[in-house]
Amino acid sequence: QSFCHRLQQDMYFLTSTSRLNEQVVDKIVLQLNRVYPQILTNEEAEKFRNPKASLHTRLSDLLKHLQKKGDRHCQEFYRALQINAEQLFNDLPSRKILKTPDPTGIDTDKEQYLLNDRGPVFFLACFSVAAGLALVWYCCDSDTKVIGRARRILGFSPIIIGRHVRNICMLYLEDISRD
Repeated sequence: QSFCHRLQQDMYFLTSTSRLNEQVVDKIVLQLNRVYPQILTNEEAEKFRNPKASLHTRLSDLLKHLQKKGDRHCQEFYRALQINAEQLFNDLPSRKILKTPDPTGIDTDKEQYLLNDRGPVFFLACFSVAAGLALVWYCCDSDTKVIGRARRILGFSPIIIGRHVRNICMLYLEDISRD
């Protein structure tokens, strides 16, 4: 994707109110005027730094002027924007498209946050409910069938629980069944 095309996509974002302040625009214009290769001539730089015109008008005119000049000029604008307003540069719509490798256009970073927004309190609540249900099920069914079921499950679980832990649990269940 060419830099001119990207600048056309980002034009509305950049010219919307309070995105770029006057000082940052002046720094960008000065950098485009003074850095090799010189993108803006002295007359053009003065035109785009004119405080009599509104910031929105100057910025729109600058972006249109750079698009007419070609891809190299637009690339230098992006370089100046990155140096002088890095956070804004990272938030550009064209940058977000470049960062998203998924052809569906889903931003995987945002999707990850959406899936994990419940937090530790939700986990503890679910765990407490599950532990409470297990305790109620264990305590309410007082016949010996529960111990037999538990022994059967622990007897066939050497893969899940280590043998040492399984033996301790089996001894504990036998002690409980004797009482």
